[in-house]
Amino acid sequence: MSQVANLGADTTDSHSNKEKPRERIINPCNFRYAGRLSNENSRTLTALHEKMAVNITNSLEVYLGTSLQIRLLSLEQMAIHDYTSGVPANSYLVPCALNIMENNVLLEMDIPLVFPIIDLLLGGSGNALNEVRELTEIDEEIMQSITNLIVAEIGRTWRTLNLLLAPGHCIKTPGITQIFPVNEKLVLLMFEMSVGGTTGPFNIVLPTSFVGFLLRHLKAGQSKKISSLHHLAKPSLRERMLECEFDVAVDIVKMQVLVRDLIDLKTGMVLRMKAPIKNQGQITVENVSIFDASPVRSGAMKAAQLLARSQEPAMLKE
Repeated sequence: MSQVANLGADTTDSHSNKEKPRERIINPCNFRYAGRLSNENSRTLTALHEKMAVNITNSLEVYLGTSLQIRLLSLEQMAIHDYTSGVPANSYLVPCALNIMENNVLLEMDIPLVFPIIDLLLGGSGNALNEVRELTEIDEEIMQSITNLIVAEIGRTWRTLNLLLAPGHCIKTPGITQIFPVNEKLVLLMFEMSVGGTTGPFNIVLPTSFVGFLLRHLKAGQSKKISSLHHLAKPSLRERMLECEFDVAVDIVKMQVLVRDLIDLKTGMVLRMKAPIKNQGQITVENVSIFDASPVRSGAMKAAQLLARSQEPAMLKE
């Protein structure tokens, strides 16, 4: 009876364990962070546009005839209203239409940087204005060539996409909301430009949807490169040795000279080697004799005429 009672008690305990509800795990979610760039994607974009900054710098230096510097400071993802709230009123803003996804790229340059560039284009020394003013239509037309050059370098950086980037006319800060959708997140590439003693921000604004398109193509191109490398046959040891360099010399070996002759040597003296001129020399590679040879001339260059193969080197015998 005691055994039956125990079994009944165990059955009751098992039923109570099954009926016990499991605890639900609930994690908080911040929808502002949805669609954020990963660290890996940020590093990929940073490396790509650091090279672009160098290319733009080189092109502008040649075009303007002066030294300047552009370097990538940081990359940040933000909502459109957060970006527009931080744009100065007199910034030089140029939207550039993309022929894919019906998107735009925005170029932003600090207004104090524009006037030294205009001064250089007009033959000046790149002096900055004492008082910042709004750009006139003539200023914007003069800056158009600089904008076209920058856009061309951006296109070369994204050449894997086979896209066309067409710069438009300058806009004011309120017009930013007309070229980007209201709910669009933006990726801000923040550069620092120094020209004519003036330093200021130069930014490139990308829609996040286009950044995703860019990253997919970059990763696809990288995977193709990696897969193609796997199919390349590794060069043999012989093939790799052909690219190595060795010291080669033509010498008369086993010669003996008195020490007193060496001690008394002076500039202009002739040292008698006590070797008949008819004796053959040897061509050596890293001090290992390979061929009997005679020194000759080939045009204006010294050369060696190979006569016979030397005996098996001592290094190989060992």
